[in-house]
Amino acid sequence: MKVYSIDGITPVIDPTAYVHPTAVLIGDVIIGPRCYVGPAACLRGDFGRLVLKEGANIQDTCVMHGFPGTDTVIEEDGHIGHGAVLHGCVIKRNALVGMNAVIMDDAVVGESAIVAAMSFVKAKFEVPARTLVAGSPARIIRELSDEEIEWKGMGTRQYQDLTIRSLNTMQEVEPLTEVEPDRKRLSFDDSVIPLSELKQRSARD
Repeated sequence: MKVYSIDGITPVIDPTAYVHPTAVLIGDVIIGPRCYVGPAACLRGDFGRLVLKEGANIQDTCVMHGFPGTDTVIEEDGHIGHGAVLHGCVIKRNALVGMNAVIMDDAVVGESAIVAAMSFVKAKFEVPARTLVAGSPARIIRELSDEEIEWKGMGTRQYQDLTIRSLNTMQEVEPLTEVEPDRKRLSFDDSVIPLSELKQRSARD
């Protein structure tokens, strides 16, 4: 990984966290236990403090930043999808921010809430706990069901497992030049599926 101090302030990474070697961490960044930081994520703590609390993940190509003197925080079990941008905001415990969403300054995403992919959460907007918001600007769509919140939790646990897998087995290698006979596949149970498929299964039951 690329880790830089600035003005004498150095990022902090808990030993149980995994930060991909292509991620960039600058300055006042604090990565807590069991966190996952994905490939090409950029966490720029050169103006304000950036904090990932225990079990949070921020996935590939995400950006965290904030205005001077602000804290940008992902609380415990927060889940930030590919390509999202967080700027001077707070993501509460167990909340999910979808892929390519943007969360602006002084916005708060409430506990166990979901921000849909591609949404724009404007400055100072408060997403209530256990609700789904979507759109640009984001608006409240409805309350989330217990089933949907459990689905979110299962996905976050997969990333917490990925932290362990990455710490234990990920290594830089040279690529193979051809596919091996009987090439193995990654093995998972079917407990984590897209939310759309979960809804289809529920409708059939």
